[in-house]
Amino acid sequence: MFRLLLSTKCFISILVVFFISDVNPLYAEEFSVLEGESVTILYETPIRAGAQEAAKIYPVIERDLEAVLRWPVDFRPTVLLVKESSTFQRMARSPLVVAFAVPDKNLMVIDHSKMGVDPFTLEGTMKHELCHLVLHRHLRGRDIPKWLDEGIAQWVSGGIIEIMRSRKETRLTQATLGRRIIPVRALTERFPGDREALLLAYEESRSLVAYMIDKHGLDGVLKILASMREGYDWEAAIFKGISVSFEELEADWLHHIRKRLTWLSYIINHLYEILFFLGAVITMYAAFRVFLRKRAYMRDMEDDDAPFH
Repeated sequence: MFRLLLSTKCFISILVVFFISDVNPLYAEEFSVLEGESVTILYETPIRAGAQEAAKIYPVIERDLEAVLRWPVDFRPTVLLVKESSTFQRMARSPLVVAFAVPDKNLMVIDHSKMGVDPFTLEGTMKHELCHLVLHRHLRGRDIPKWLDEGIAQWVSGGIIEIMRSRKETRLTQATLGRRIIPVRALTERFPGDREALLLAYEESRSLVAYMIDKHGLDGVLKILASMREGYDWEAAIFKGISVSFEELEADWLHHIRKRLTWLSYIINHLYEILFFLGAVITMYAAFRVFLRKRAYMRDMEDDDAPFH
């Protein structure tokens, strides 16, 4: 079980500034500390219940992640729960982000106000951010492609958790149909800042990693990570892990999603919206026909009432 450590407000403020100094050195708030079984939770006092939940679910998250990645969580992470979304956004410097990881401090920072609001859950968000920390912990000094880092974290946690998103994830579909896919190599070092392009980058990353796992198995992706840990650069690690070049992998993935996504499947996936639109058109057409008939009837009445000459 976890226990609450009572510390002075001065100490807590210094501790928080230390953890987030590279994010926003001007931010300081009164935080409390909750020591869990293998995690430290920093939180603003009004959200103590959220801190207790985080401490309670963390051991399960840790075990699940170790079982998937087969790498130990050999460090004690810190979770910083921020109560106000506006405060969190000043730290993250982005209105889209609801959580982020700081690998060199083994730190996860979470906008607690968004947790429990579809599609975000505290468990999924913590698993996503812990995945980032584990990958960077075991691949220290290695250049991890952004698309691989984010794709694995999304696959592990079940979706786009880290950023705000709309309920319908159709950007990849629309980009595929419109041939506006972002080249994966362009997502190696950073993601775009534009909202729509950023969301598309996340969807592409998850789709590519999911394809790699479907095609080559989870073991194939783990072999890529193991090769990177041994010192291979990421392109050489891909070839060593799944015996295809990065260019072949990307081409196969694009062929896969284009083959799967036909106009027919698009129509099927959006059948409700299409039927709703057609229903609206039919209703408007019927109303227009009624209007024309009424106007013709009024003209006939006027002709009947007109005097004979």
